[in-house]
Amino acid sequence: MPVPLFDTDTPLADLRPTILERVSEVIRDGRFILGPEVAAFERELAAYVGVDHAIGVGNGTDAITIAARALGIEPGDEVVLPSYTFYATAEAIAAMGAIPVFCDVDRDTRNITVETVRPALTPRTRAIVAVDLFGMPAEIPAIRAAFGLPVIEDAAQALGADLDGVRAGALGDIATFSFYPSKNLGAFGDGGAITTDDAELAQRVRALRFHGSRDKQTFDYVGYNSRLDEIQAAILRVLLPHLDAWCDGRRAGVQAYLDAGIGAHVELGGAPLGATPAWHLYVVTHPDADAKLQRLNDAGVQARAYYRVPLHRQPAMAPYAARGGAALELPVTDELARTGLALPISPVFTRAQADEVVAALAAA
Repeated sequence: MPVPLFDTDTPLADLRPTILERVSEVIRDGRFILGPEVAAFERELAAYVGVDHAIGVGNGTDAITIAARALGIEPGDEVVLPSYTFYATAEAIAAMGAIPVFCDVDRDTRNITVETVRPALTPRTRAIVAVDLFGMPAEIPAIRAAFGLPVIEDAAQALGADLDGVRAGALGDIATFSFYPSKNLGAFGDGGAITTDDAELAQRVRALRFHGSRDKQTFDYVGYNSRLDEIQAAILRVLLPHLDAWCDGRRAGVQAYLDAGIGAHVELGGAPLGATPAWHLYVVTHPDADAKLQRLNDAGVQARAYYRVPLHRQPAMAPYAARGGAALELPVTDELARTGLALPISPVFTRAQADEVVAALAAA
């Protein structure tokens, strides 16, 4: 049987009537920008993450830029971040005139660590972006303690994960989320949010998302027009109470893979001690990943290669891809980019589907 990479429809099937009614209520109410649904969702998201403030913005990319601006990052400042991640993580920093400085990642967790960040630091470093890649929380408390620099937690793939009981989104000085439709908590369009415990940072974020103004009349910053849509907030409010159950379903799906014997055919990553991943993606590695990918797809298994060209090798990032006059070498990143293979996972992934995937891997 075909096995989809994502199954976003089945978990929503019983919720669609409620979603349609909530959208209709917003339309009838006639308040579409920063209305009661956004305010309520911000309160509910903050409570879920376990922070004092959540601020809705237009998308996850804007969230990173606005978070950096709120921290006081200025053009020419250096921001250390991983090369093994989605392009937007670096794009958001470069677009504001700051300098993305790429570092390597840990081979097991795919995330930055104290050891991988240290070589990238210079006197011009003003912040670190730690990505919770594929839904795996990064070791952010250790990074904050080691360097004393503000850490932006890019938690776009990790809502529902935790590290030592602390939710993703509460691990850094400030955190960013995307509600792109395929995310663990996905809207029906673009959307994003920023979370923090720092009241001053939250105040700056609220101003920056609305043209740099706190009162719509006085403009303290050159800001952005980046606001979570009222309709998307209403949809997200319907979905948020189901997020933990959906993440539990993803974790059960990963266990189904293990029980089906996937470890005999590919190399599995590992989680930091105390981490509970959200498994936005289930990425394994294999030396002949592209050949495996083709054969899986031929067998009806929707697998995919993520981040085959890491950021330090992307054309637009060439100005930032050198260190000390030499081309930047990030060996673990290059290896993971070449060998990574994303396999199907969803909140409703079954043991039967795991058996299909493992059988296709064995046949390949």
